[in-house]
Amino acid sequence: MFKRGNVFYAQNNETGKQESLQTKKRDEACRLVNARNEAMQTPLLNRALGGVFLSAIDPEAVQRTWKVVMEQFCGTGRESTKERRKREVKSPAYASILNKPLVETNAEDLRRVMSKGGASVNHTLHWLHSHAVGMNWLPAPIIPVKLWPKMTKGVRRGINAEEHAKILAAERNEERRAYYQILWEIGAAQTDAANLSAENVDWTDNTISFSRQKTGTLARLSIGRPLASLLAKLPQTGFLFPKIAATQASCRASEFSRRCKLAEITGVTLHSYRYGWAERAATCGYPERFAQFALGHKSQAVHRAYAKKAEVTCPAMDSYEGKIIPLHTKPAASKQLAG
Repeated sequence: MFKRGNVFYAQNNETGKQESLQTKKRDEACRLVNARNEAMQTPLLNRALGGVFLSAIDPEAVQRTWKVVMEQFCGTGRESTKERRKREVKSPAYASILNKPLVETNAEDLRRVMSKGGASVNHTLHWLHSHAVGMNWLPAPIIPVKLWPKMTKGVRRGINAEEHAKILAAERNEERRAYYQILWEIGAAQTDAANLSAENVDWTDNTISFSRQKTGTLARLSIGRPLASLLAKLPQTGFLFPKIAATQASCRASEFSRRCKLAEITGVTLHSYRYGWAERAATCGYPERFAQFALGHKSQAVHRAYAKKAEVTCPAMDSYEGKIIPLHTKPAASKQLAG
């Protein structure tokens, strides 16, 4: 407490902030300063007492940091999922809470992390928070589920036929050109397409099938004429794209990005081939159920294409009327008995 003119002021010794106590009487100023000191000391005392009680139940409760939760996050799922999660938690957005004890974290700490990242950080942080609550590492949710901020993901678009043609024209490597063509034909994820082998092709049934690395679901498509022509030019044993299969996903993405720059194309990635396939499927009237199986069950690419992105011209109603018997009606029974 100090006096400036006839008015008493208080200074926060931790932050250096000064503010008027709005009184000229020393006794009142002393009472106000003492009340503020007691208010500051009470939370610290309560926190210390809470730590003692928590330690009696869980010895690591006071020291457990968000880094421990992140380690469990990165240790679950398929190998590809683990690698993706390890890359995610390396984001600078998590730096402020990485070594912060869970029990000392407040809502502002989490909001600060979300403000430094996008939808992916928001989703991951929500998982980390829910996991900590589920493991009883947090005595109560820091942010209630219903109050958790919702983030809108950026809009992704599919690659179109003109852009695909430009990329093929800019690509001089035969294997990469064939790789982009098969992405266009089957809409596979870049890693799934890179790992395709001759064993995935069944010429007897005229189908190509593979398991999605991300989900393990089976995708099985009939081989049309363009795809058959392409597959006939590829190796008949082993990997269809030997060199591409040996490269990392980041390298394939970088190479594709360079081709896009040469072709003066922006806003697309290798994943855009999945969105492009789904949009083409929706536009030409390809049944949504088959598109789901082709791209993977509950595919976000299919949902967006069929719900919003694709421009579909619906056929006239009279082209369908009279051709399909409604489910609620039955054909009239014949009065003539079979002789």
